[in-house]
Amino acid sequence: MADHLRMRDGRTCAWFHDDGRFFGAGGRWSGFVVYQTESTDGGESWARPRPIARWPHGHLCEPGVTRMGDRVALLLRENSRTRNSQVIVSDDDARSWSAPRPLAGALTGDRHQILELPDGRLFVSFRDTGLDSPRWGDWVAWVGTFDDILSGGQGQLRLRLMDNLERADCAYPALELLADGTIVATTYGHWTDGAEPWIASVRLHVSELVP
Repeated sequence: MADHLRMRDGRTCAWFHDDGRFFGAGGRWSGFVVYQTESTDGGESWARPRPIARWPHGHLCEPGVTRMGDRVALLLRENSRTRNSQVIVSDDDARSWSAPRPLAGALTGDRHQILELPDGRLFVSFRDTGLDSPRWGDWVAWVGTFDDILSGGQGQLRLRLMDNLERADCAYPALELLADGTIVATTYGHWTDGAEPWIASVRLHVSELVP
C-alpha cells in the first residue's frame, strides 16, 4: 500500500500500483497501473482492487493522498522520468477519478506524503526528481495549498530537508504533527559520505514555514 484514507461514508480506501508482475497475465512487466481497494470493516477484509489510473505518457505509481472538503487528490510519482509528477482528483468520495494532470515542477518527486497544517496549508515530504532541479535525489519538502496542487501552482516554500549523497536512494518519508505544532519527518537516506544509509528524523515548527 502506498497510502490510505477513511472516507466520509466510513469506508477505508487504500491505493497502490502494480507494473503487471502481480496482477498481469504471466507475471511480466506490462506497464504501470494505479489501483484502489476498499474496506468496510475497519481493515479486516478488503475488496478486490480496481484500476483507477492508466497513462500512456509515463509510469504513474506510489500515490500519496490528501483531501480538502469533498475533494480527494492523489499525488503520483512519474517513473519514466520524462514528465512532471501527476495528480488525479475525485469529487465523489473516491468512487471515480479524473484523468491525470501535471503537478508543478516544485512538487515533482517520489513517494509524496502529505500533512495538513493547522492553518490549512499542506506540508508534503518527498524525494526530489524534478526534471531540472538542483536538488535532484535529495529529501525535500513543499509547502502550499490544496488549490496550488490542483492548479499546478509552485506553492509557497520548498525546503531541502537533508542532502542525499548517493544517487536518489532515500526518502520513503513518514510525517507526524505533534500537539505543539512540531512537524516530525522521518526517513532513510545516504546522509554520511561513504557510509551505509541510516534513518534520520527532522523536526521543524509550523511557525518557521514563513513564505
